[in-house]
Amino acid sequence: MSIFGGTPGFLLLEDGTLFHGQVDALDGLPAVAEVVFTTNMTGYQEVFTDPSYRGQIVVMTAPMMGNYGANGSDPESVKPQVSGVVVRELSAGYSSWRAEEGLGAYLRRARIPVLHGVDTRRLTRHLRAGGVMRGVIGAGSSPTEADRAALDACPSMAGLDLATAVTTPRPYEWGDSTASRHIVALDFGIKRNILRLFAERGCRTTVVPAQSTADEVLALKPDGIFLSNGPGDPEAVKYAPAVVQRLAASGIPIFGICLGHQIIGLTYGGRTYKLPYGHRGGNHPVKDVKTGRVAITSQNHGFAVEGSVAGIPGAPDLEVTNVNLNDGSIEGVRHRSLPVFGVQYHPEAAPGPHDARSLFDDFMDAVQNHAKA
Repeated sequence: MSIFGGTPGFLLLEDGTLFHGQVDALDGLPAVAEVVFTTNMTGYQEVFTDPSYRGQIVVMTAPMMGNYGANGSDPESVKPQVSGVVVRELSAGYSSWRAEEGLGAYLRRARIPVLHGVDTRRLTRHLRAGGVMRGVIGAGSSPTEADRAALDACPSMAGLDLATAVTTPRPYEWGDSTASRHIVALDFGIKRNILRLFAERGCRTTVVPAQSTADEVLALKPDGIFLSNGPGDPEAVKYAPAVVQRLAASGIPIFGICLGHQIIGLTYGGRTYKLPYGHRGGNHPVKDVKTGRVAITSQNHGFAVEGSVAGIPGAPDLEVTNVNLNDGSIEGVRHRSLPVFGVQYHPEAAPGPHDARSLFDDFMDAVQNHAKA
């Protein structure tokens, strides 16, 4: 059952496969984007507001969404970032003391179309078999020529620099202005929970635009530098590696997450590649190469750094610290001589497990050691 009126709708994939359902937010149609899936069972509001999902239609594999509503505290950015949402069932009601409105109403206000009543199990299996692909959400029982034309015009994610679309237009501060430690975060699509965790560790954070220069960052006198998560193709963020290399040469500790991790790989000579259907969800096992410890992690990415546990081709200065136990892909890197490291997964979760939050403490240790040097 849905709060919507049951207007017929569809999802058409670029390979011609058609999925039927019901749709709302007709003024947001047609919606065209890369179609991906996530296995998160909760945290849908955090997913939809994660800037790393910019330019994507997100399929939720859990069968019901919206049962605990939506609120103003859980978003990871100022607004929903997804291009569209596909679910099996959109809850008509919600029950939570934290809720302020229904999920459907929340997305409708943002003009984000929700296609519900879809066989998301079949859709997910199709994407796993064929890989993620572009798609269009439209109204009606079948796509029109205009819908097909919109799909044909949708660009591939490969080659897209979307960090500039989601970054802050100007610097801003987060946390206690009198905090003793100052982190400067390059915003490629930063999540708010990252800023919350820095604040919990006694830091004030200055968030700066993705295209900030090394001189601009260093002028802020950071104790540590953070490279954020973000959407799009990492190799299209051509302006970042030279900046990161100069920042690293200063000796200031650098920590990167997701896109930030990929940029570290590119900075030191590595390459990235597009995964068939990406890693998205809160249940990905990642092994620490040195200790053998396995963490269950939250992930959201469609690209990865080329290489294996044996090393990264073209980047001898980097050692691999973590690997994905599902497919062996690289999940963490560290510079062999500089205080620079990154992880592909999301230790801040939101939503997801907290197994890897200690990485923020590791970064703070590096910041403290640098201050003593």
